[in-house]
Amino acid sequence: MSDAELPPLPTLSPEAEAQYTPAGQSIVDMLADEHRQITRLAAELATEAPSASPARRREVAEVVTAVVSRHLAAEEQYLLPTVKNLFPDGDDLVSRELAEDGAIRQVLQTLSATPAEDEGFQSLALEVDAHLRRHKHTADRRIHGRLKELADDDELIRLGNRAAIAEESAGTRPHPKSPSSPPWNKIVDPMLGVADKLRDAVTGRPTYPSDLDPK
Repeated sequence: MSDAELPPLPTLSPEAEAQYTPAGQSIVDMLADEHRQITRLAAELATEAPSASPARRREVAEVVTAVVSRHLAAEEQYLLPTVKNLFPDGDDLVSRELAEDGAIRQVLQTLSATPAEDEGFQSLALEVDAHLRRHKHTADRRIHGRLKELADDDELIRLGNRAAIAEESAGTRPHPKSPSSPPWNKIVDPMLGVADKLRDAVTGRPTYPSDLDPK
């Protein structure tokens, strides 16, 4: 590495500093977009399970599991701590959401271990769909709007950027016993992500919605 000093960044005037907005998507918009995507995938899993081929059911289940696992990790690292700090009822709300996250991970883990042709697969798919619709409803009604009122736009964008990075480094499989609150989840989640992605690469497991597109 060179010892040469880098030139300093240009100094902004107070007026320019006041007008500066960081690039990126706010954490509220990012997670709201993901909630719509997740509930569409879960609905597909629940409605197509009886008629789709076992291979298709398995693929959709794996993508739902991976997308939700990454999403919950990002929320737990950045959204929920912010809610806990800013909302008057933050402690209670976050405790309930963490308990629900644990329930979601548990049913996803069971779904992952259940053969797609098994008669219990459909009931698990319906259970996943119900959990994820409730998750979206809580965020829509109790979290996102209030967060926009309590945090400024720049901070929401910074949180969105951090959450996006956390998502990409997080695990793609449910780990119900892993830490769900900072600081430990910020340490453990990336390690789980490395292990999960290695398994995914070896097995060819689909983990993104685009993996479901016809080849």
